[in-house]
Amino acid sequence: KEQGKPMLKDGGTPVRSGKWQIMINGESYKVIVAEAAKKALQTNREKTGMAQNHFERVFIVKAVMDTNGKNVAAAIGFSTRENKIYSFKAKAMLCVSAGAVNCFRPRSVGEGMGRTWYPVFSAGSGYAFGMQAGAELTLMEYRFVPARSEDGYGPVGAWFLFFKAKATDSYGNDYCADKEYFDDAVARYGDYAKGLGTAVRNHLMMRAMKDGRGPILMQTPAAMEALGKSFIEKLGEEEGKKKIKHLEAEAWEDFLDMCTRSA
Repeated sequence: KEQGKPMLKDGGTPVRSGKWQIMINGESYKVIVAEAAKKALQTNREKTGMAQNHFERVFIVKAVMDTNGKNVAAAIGFSTRENKIYSFKAKAMLCVSAGAVNCFRPRSVGEGMGRTWYPVFSAGSGYAFGMQAGAELTLMEYRFVPARSEDGYGPVGAWFLFFKAKATDSYGNDYCADKEYFDDAVARYGDYAKGLGTAVRNHLMMRAMKDGRGPILMQTPAAMEALGKSFIEKLGEEEGKKKIKHLEAEAWEDFLDMCTRSA
């Protein structure tokens, strides 16, 4: 909050999403975290006397091999703002330029096409960087397509935590309530699994899909119906319906019309 993180509020109180979380405007999160990291590096340089070790807006285009041709010894890049070419030498390098976005086009191609959940700048250049240097690319053939809603690719966490939606396998069964799956998770991960946190629920989902019970379906109509009844009971018919309309805008416009993310 002190760094400028926008939070969704109902009056003066942050809107809660589940037991531990509050709702935020996630698109501004990375910029704030990057600024904090930048300040941390500056503090470290001032305390240790280290030379400048933070460079921004430098586009790295090629890895340079050492004399034996087996290890990367340097990386070459150019500034996107100045007429400068940079050569960075290091004993080890880490390429964290993400994956490739917009590999698949969703059926909802209106506003959603311009609301990519993952950075549109992830054009797959990180793959090329490694390939050109002869990297093994272990597991790079694995394409991760996260759980998303039909015809839209917005995040589903808010639906589970904020809108209290349930997910079922293709047979209509709640895989998180499957005793065999649950007991196996507890045997593997101990008491942590008993809380059915996000990681454990994802584990159970993967188990269901592995057993041929996919696709996994999030029951959004049931969640909206339950919330609608709750609002009408608490606020009355007129105010309850207004609240439902607002909730539908939050649920559908903000989460389900986004374009596909990295895959």
